[in-house]
Amino acid sequence: MDETQSPTKKGAADGRVQRSRRSRQLIIEAMLDLINEGVLIPTAQQVADRANIAIRTVFRHFSEMEQLYNELDAQIREHYLDLFRGGDRSGTLDTRLQHAIERHANAYTTLSPVMLATRALLWRSPTLTKCYDENQQKLRIDLDNWLPELKEVSAATREAIDAIASFDFWHRLHVSQAMSKSASVKIITDLIKNLLDDDRC
Repeated sequence: MDETQSPTKKGAADGRVQRSRRSRQLIIEAMLDLINEGVLIPTAQQVADRANIAIRTVFRHFSEMEQLYNELDAQIREHYLDLFRGGDRSGTLDTRLQHAIERHANAYTTLSPVMLATRALLWRSPTLTKCYDENQQKLRIDLDNWLPELKEVSAATREAIDAIASFDFWHRLHVSQAMSKSASVKIITDLIKNLLDDDRC
């Protein structure tokens, strides 16, 4: 910025920048709010209405929805990953498996709308496809950290365990089949334990 500008002009320019940033954040928050309410593929008009701004403002900040998906992912990714991190990872195999699946279940429950929206948009969004693939790999590594025993199982058993520990399987049990959280956790832990036992035989 020209240092010779008057304080009034500089203040006006700073105000425009702040308003622009605020509008951009309102758009991102509106998108996330809609998704969390079950609108898995919000339109630009729905986002504009929720943010209480004109639709042209949405497209001024994000000329394509793909840009909005990218920025939304960037803002929520650490929160997403934090839900899976941590936890007491000591103890017997049975204890660690129980804690791992319980932690995944809590994360899946919190993130269910976002994960469903991501799945619904994969066909049209290279950004979300890339992020989804990266997150699946991180979840696989996280499960390895919980259960180092997985490094010793066959490739087929490892893939089966990943499928059973996935959001898709959790959602099928907990939502589609209306199983309680505790019942769903027990089914998943029992299936993984059986696979591990069979692989050792």
